[in-house]
Amino acid sequence: MIAKVAPPAALTRHYRAFLDSLMQAGFQGEIASDHGSRTVLATDNSIYQRLPQAALFPLHDEDVRLLASLAAQPQYRDIVLTPRGGGTGTNGQSLTSGVVVDLSRHMNRILEIDADNRRVRVQAGVVKDQLNAALKPHGLFFAPELSTSNRATIGGMINTDASGQGSCTYGKTRDHVLQLQTILLGGERLYSAPVSEDELQKVLQDDSRCGEVYRAVLHVHEQHAGLIEQRFPKLNRCLTGYDLAHIRDADGRFNLNNILCGSEGSLGFIVEATLNVLPIPKHSVLVNVSYASFMDALRDAQALMAMAPLSIETVDSRVLNLAMKDIVWHDVAEYFPANPAIPTQGINLVEFSSEDAALLDEQVERFTAHLASDASVQRLGHTIARGSAAVASVYNMRKRSVGLLGNVDGEARPQPFVEDTAVPPEALADYIAEFRALLDGYQLQYGMFGHVDAGVLHVRPMLDMKDPAQVALIRPISDGVAALTHKYGGLLWGEHGKGLRSEYAPRFFGDLYPALQAIKSAFDPDNQLNPGKIATPLAAGSELTKVDEVPLRGDLDRQIDERVWSSYGAAMHCNGNGACYNYDPNDAMCPSWKATRERTQSPKGRASLLREWLRLQEQAGVDVLDASQQLRNTSPLRGLTGRVRNTLSKRRGDEDFSHEVFEAMSGCLACKSCAGQCPVKVNVPEFRSRFLELYHSRYLRPLKDYLIGSLEFSIPYFAKLPWLYNGLMQLNISQAMLRRYAGMIDSPLLSRFDMKATLERWDVLEATPENLRRLPAAQRERSVILVQDAFTRYFDTEVLADLIEVLSRLGVQVLLAPFLPNGKPLQVLGFLGAFEKAARRNAAMLNALSGHGVQLVGLDPAMTLVYRQEYHKLLGDAAPKVLLPQEWLAQQLDKLPADVVNPGEDYYLLGHCTEKTNAPAATALWVQVFQHLGLNLKSLPLGCCGMSGTYGHEAANRQTSERIYDLSWRERVEGDIDPARLLANGYSCRSQAERLSSQSLPHPIQALKRHLCRP
Repeated sequence: MIAKVAPPAALTRHYRAFLDSLMQAGFQGEIASDHGSRTVLATDNSIYQRLPQAALFPLHDEDVRLLASLAAQPQYRDIVLTPRGGGTGTNGQSLTSGVVVDLSRHMNRILEIDADNRRVRVQAGVVKDQLNAALKPHGLFFAPELSTSNRATIGGMINTDASGQGSCTYGKTRDHVLQLQTILLGGERLYSAPVSEDELQKVLQDDSRCGEVYRAVLHVHEQHAGLIEQRFPKLNRCLTGYDLAHIRDADGRFNLNNILCGSEGSLGFIVEATLNVLPIPKHSVLVNVSYASFMDALRDAQALMAMAPLSIETVDSRVLNLAMKDIVWHDVAEYFPANPAIPTQGINLVEFSSEDAALLDEQVERFTAHLASDASVQRLGHTIARGSAAVASVYNMRKRSVGLLGNVDGEARPQPFVEDTAVPPEALADYIAEFRALLDGYQLQYGMFGHVDAGVLHVRPMLDMKDPAQVALIRPISDGVAALTHKYGGLLWGEHGKGLRSEYAPRFFGDLYPALQAIKSAFDPDNQLNPGKIATPLAAGSELTKVDEVPLRGDLDRQIDERVWSSYGAAMHCNGNGACYNYDPNDAMCPSWKATRERTQSPKGRASLLREWLRLQEQAGVDVLDASQQLRNTSPLRGLTGRVRNTLSKRRGDEDFSHEVFEAMSGCLACKSCAGQCPVKVNVPEFRSRFLELYHSRYLRPLKDYLIGSLEFSIPYFAKLPWLYNGLMQLNISQAMLRRYAGMIDSPLLSRFDMKATLERWDVLEATPENLRRLPAAQRERSVILVQDAFTRYFDTEVLADLIEVLSRLGVQVLLAPFLPNGKPLQVLGFLGAFEKAARRNAAMLNALSGHGVQLVGLDPAMTLVYRQEYHKLLGDAAPKVLLPQEWLAQQLDKLPADVVNPGEDYYLLGHCTEKTNAPAATALWVQVFQHLGLNLKSLPLGCCGMSGTYGHEAANRQTSERIYDLSWRERVEGDIDPARLLANGYSCRSQAERLSSQSLPHPIQALKRHLCRP
């Protein structure tokens, strides 16, 4: 049995007093001081882990003004506040031991789009891709391009002065900021925009905090203009944080925005921004150049820049090889053909764009001619991605580089602590040669990618952060890279901000560092805003935080037994890249996060909570692996008295961190989108089921778990009398009892379809060894064994019957495997001992049948993929090989008829999220099958439907389930497309559409049935 684990002490008395005062003052947002929320916000995409005292989620800017005003009062001047946006920083910028102020949950509205003047006004929490999706209908976009654009907030981009791909053409974020609204400490609102000399003089006369900061910044400019010119390197990137070199813009106007851009929340709370936006290029081409050496790719970049491309991105072989194992490879493989003679060690992605297609073609022709004639480096060849969709697919692979580097075997993983240096582009190759020599001296491996046109390369040394000896390398490597970068006239932080690397600021700023301190003093005299980063106030007693003074994730992970963290690698290896925070409603990744905006309801959040829970169990002396094994070897009734007692204590409010973890795990739909889409393959449903098994060794399970877990075993018996079962389920008293005692708001009804008639009409054989042996060898290739699942066999029987008819009309001999429980509901709920028994029994039967040379085919994607995932994890190569219908049909294309009724008709596929993310190639096969039959099928971009098995039927999940459905499905199902043309291959998806939109969506098989020629 697991132990009750009390979380570490929460708020200090002083912070509690501050939060109590804030509530009394009328703060309308949320205040979270529970250990779970604090744990999730203790990490970002860096190596650090700092547990905050609490988190604030302002509802609007008045809430921000309120907390800034309160914090400035004398009794609270030691309260520390740190703004946070998407939480994707690699340098711990938003990590604090004080209070996190999360501006992303509520303050995420696009306030105004002025397309005529190419301006937008947004709140700080708006996500970059969210903004560009709203701008696209106007033919506009916000230019700075980031690998984290689907979760990075505009506020975060401003605070780090973000840039990324295309920065040599489009510049940095500050180049697109027109006006900022910032809440200063004390509650004053600062509206900053470029001002003329006359306007500046008026502001300087103001005796408020706003006037003070203007006077301080002007004084720095007047006193140090010559030194600023001398010290600041002439790079595409600047000395991020308080950009002294651009206090006055190119027109000579005084521009305080350039001080705020890159300030990392150390000067105030940026709550709103007015931005300039640009026309989307009409035509784009990406030339993908391959090299036998990564250094050749770097050295070639300068010559390629002479051809005036929009940008040049580079990727090394490590990233490319990892991408080949990722979901993204399905879309880009054609652009990176393998060279059997010489392996590709580096790639340059060279983009060209233009408003004129003919001019673009000429530019690309000149470029490819250069590649053919120039022999300065060895190039292996090139491919061309033409058009916005093709270019985007390749860049999507490049964007996943950060996450992909974390998906390597072993405990040593690429770590971001010296990863975004910038040097003059012409010096990049020589600089990287020395950089590599430095890392090679420590016998470290590493991955590299970046923006060679800007001289920025992301380098991540591979370290096991649980090994103290390897952790000790962070200081010498950081010092060495800082010195090397300084030697080449570059920057240690060319793109991702300073954060906890700010201790090197005095070395790079030199005599200008006191000027930064003067600015910090004017904005934040008591060092309350994100202290220890960028600069400290001039007052004595405050210092910049050193890179080895902050707790590391590895310090806490190291407290977990090696056997345990090895076993729970799916959670332990989450590197915080935040891909699960994807805002896109038409993307399947983590529907519970999208619907709730609760970071505990995300894969990263759940992984963080589980790691902390394992650590606390370790401290309590519990061996969770031994506890799991004991559970599976003992009677379920053992310990019942203790579980009852503990559950009663829970109801009385007994504190146990396990309850917070349970709440987070309970919100997971087990859709497995994270397992497919997370670059590091953080598989929440896998470790969720293990946690639930252990949790319920201490606390009673709800009745619904037993009802759902036993469904596959009981439903064949209920199906003998479907009229009785359905009648009972439709009674008001039955529904009331289900809700009250089982937490179920409704239950699907059994199908009344006569399967017996279908089996007889199409001469379907029972799949037995005897029947299989009787099949002639030649016929076995044209035979299939249908593997039944509980949902399409008993609740959606007509679809299974239609599959039988379609296959039979195609001349296929159908054999129906005896129904045995698949076990998926058991696995999802953490009945792992029972799941193992069911899986072994089912696998033994299916393997015995498939051993006769006839392939197995399953109908429902969620149930069928269990065989290649959970079964494979349990049984290895002994797991049965069960194909999806379209996978089998695609193998038979040459045998399918080409003549159908009404060819050329259009259909639209609403794909099942588990299939789309875990078997993306299979989804595309539906298109091939339809195309072969003369039908048009388009797979629509779509998120999760919100049902996911029985999730949507549970009362606790009803609101979230509907909210998920509303994100993308409702608009599609209730839109302009004829529902008969909308196809859904998931049982859950079809039942959710029926339930919430009163639309009956056909399965793709049913559409094929309509068109196959009758004999």
